[in-house]
Amino acid sequence: MKRKWYDYLWILSLTYLALGFFNILFAWLGLLCFFIPILISVTVGTKGYCNRYCGRGQLFSLLGGRFGFSRKKDIPKWMKSRGFRYGFLVFFFLMFFQMLWNTYLVFAGTQDLRQMVTLLWTFQVPWHWAYHGTLFHAGAAQFAFGFYSVMLTSTVLGIVTMILFKPRSWCVYCPMGTMTQLICKVKNRKL
Repeated sequence: MKRKWYDYLWILSLTYLALGFFNILFAWLGLLCFFIPILISVTVGTKGYCNRYCGRGQLFSLLGGRFGFSRKKDIPKWMKSRGFRYGFLVFFFLMFFQMLWNTYLVFAGTQDLRQMVTLLWTFQVPWHWAYHGTLFHAGAAQFAFGFYSVMLTSTVLGIVTMILFKPRSWCVYCPMGTMTQLICKVKNRKL
């Protein structure tokens, strides 16, 4: 089967994680992973991003499929349930808005920049080597630390579920996938 250009987008996912490790301001590039799926689902009415262009999903397929790091077991029914997926989406957004609030506080000058990545919304990992001050406001760096935390956490969750279950098990409860699915349902219902 001939490979297309988008079959190699997993390289971008790895590059993103590596760049954020060395310079946290590259975390801003992760916004593309938020806006492009929404744009595709709003304009086209499909989950084309998830099915074809998601570099993270491709990475999990590669690691779990070709390299065999997956047990290839079915994901539990409760993880597929609407309640879990929507609940995780709400939880994810609450954590995202908390990150935005912390960013606002740094921009407002009421809180100092915290140079750490929060893994799994719990563990604060010092990440001071990735930021040395720039021309940008410290709030821009705070957003980058927070956003990189979100992206790293979701990658870790995806790797864990990839190992325990099928390679793309993360895709079942991915907040972006759930959100774009909701957008597609609304859009297609209107048509």
